[in-house]
Amino acid sequence: MSTPTRTAGGDAPRSTALQDRIQSLRLPSAETAPQSSNVVPWTLCLILLGTTSALGYVVVSNDLLGSKPAIIATQESASQDSASADGTGTLPAEGEILLESKGYIIPAHQILVSPKVSGMILRLHFDKLREGQRVPIGAPLAEIECIEYEADAARAQANCLAARQRYEELVNGSRPEEIEEAWNQWKEAEDQFEQFQKTYNRNIELRAKNVLSLQEFDQSKADYLAAQKRVLRLGATWKMIKDGPRKERIEAARADWNLAKAECAKAEWRLSNCTIRAPISGTILKKNAEEGNVVNPVAFNGSFSLCEMADLSDLEVDLSIQERDVSRVFVLQKCKIRSEAFPNRPYDGYVSRLMPIADRAKGAVPVRVKIRIPREEEGVYLKPEMAAVVTFLNAKFEGLVAEGDEAAIAETPDSAHESSNQAK
Repeated sequence: MSTPTRTAGGDAPRSTALQDRIQSLRLPSAETAPQSSNVVPWTLCLILLGTTSALGYVVVSNDLLGSKPAIIATQESASQDSASADGTGTLPAEGEILLESKGYIIPAHQILVSPKVSGMILRLHFDKLREGQRVPIGAPLAEIECIEYEADAARAQANCLAARQRYEELVNGSRPEEIEEAWNQWKEAEDQFEQFQKTYNRNIELRAKNVLSLQEFDQSKADYLAAQKRVLRLGATWKMIKDGPRKERIEAARADWNLAKAECAKAEWRLSNCTIRAPISGTILKKNAEEGNVVNPVAFNGSFSLCEMADLSDLEVDLSIQERDVSRVFVLQKCKIRSEAFPNRPYDGYVSRLMPIADRAKGAVPVRVKIRIPREEEGVYLKPEMAAVVTFLNAKFEGLVAEGDEAAIAETPDSAHESSNQAK
């Protein structure tokens, strides 16, 4: 059997093809790379530099000419579009809805009725002072034990009467009988002085003759000098009684009388405050004490108040308007209020005030909306702490406003409504 032979010429074509395939897989070297690859990075750098220079020129020229940058203008146009009621980019017409917000109903004036004096409550009026009762202003609510205050008032009145009598005695001066009595005492002292003077002169002669003892002589001399001083004293007393008291003593007595009157007024005031009266006409919201409780207005623990009152015909809605929407709200703006409990009973109202400070945590401004409640519906449907939805209209409130909000009319001219629309 013969075997096939392999020649060198047969392997040459196969090795050459393999070598060509390997060389085709190699990356091009730096010498063989095209020269255009170095031009691309420099071209990009030049384009970036030109763009930056152009943008800087536009910003600087806008600042110099007072125009707004394109970004800010875009934001303002977006805010104007969002401010429209129907989303079409047009401003709402007169009387249309600008904004809706949810808040809570609160009394415009809620009062914590506290006694002005401390003591034990002996009696509660108005059938034990139940919640929900409406009481008129000045009506007695409770009685406090007053034995101690009655005694203080009686003592102060007595001191005041005594001080008054002392003052009037000095002002009116002495009576004629008192002046005559002082005159008689003075003359009596002069007569006694003459007698002691004669005795003393006689004892001088006797002492010179050594007839009178030294003790008797000294006694007569002392009596003589004492009588002389007494004459001077009674004469001055008679003159003061005749001329009247000094002005300084009268003023001192007047000051004592005024002090006594002040103490008397204070004692009577404390006694009168033993009857706790309603400071306003309103409704009892909460009772904080019962009969037998000891109340103290300055106590940190225990009972310090009797009850809480509020006028439920004077209610407001407390809202927090976001800062992005506060430009749509202005004082005396007309509003519609609906409580979540009675959504089918709308009430008219107006923006009473925008608070002077914003809430940083919420990013909002507190706003108060006054509610116009009919007298027959007071405390029936709307109650404090209820949730309510307020609809702000693009109109100014034209009805009667509360007495405390009359100043807002003077501070809010007719142009305020127009400027509010322009801001939107």
